[in-house]
Amino acid sequence: MLIGNVGQDPDVRYYEQDQAVAQVRLATTEKGYTLQNGTQVPDRTDWHNLVFYRGLAKVVEQYVRKGDKLYVEGRIRYRSYDTQKGERRYVTEILVENMEMLSPRPQTDNQPSSPNTQHPTPNNDTPF
Repeated sequence: MLIGNVGQDPDVRYYEQDQAVAQVRLATTEKGYTLQNGTQVPDRTDWHNLVFYRGLAKVVEQYVRKGDKLYVEGRIRYRSYDTQKGERRYVTEILVENMEMLSPRPQTDNQPSSPNTQHPTPNNDTPF
């Protein structure tokens, strides 16, 4: 489970008969504090690679933008690959199974004002 802010607009790709995969970078921040001896410990921000599949990827494409606050649940996946230069690279990803948008949406002229409006968050059928 993670709560954080989206660092860039989603990267969405389609494959096999309208199937989608979306990738998002999410920043989570641990607030700084002051130790009893007066030492200041600064904020610490970690970046996470999120991967969404199928219907949830389409929801991400339609509604998620840079700066939005998200709550996500998922599984961690580790993988590696070799670059063209022969270097081995390691990647840690979160395969998102559930998501809730925590940022309020801007109101349009056609929608009534409703502070509790939530966007659809269908279950994600990951291929794993």
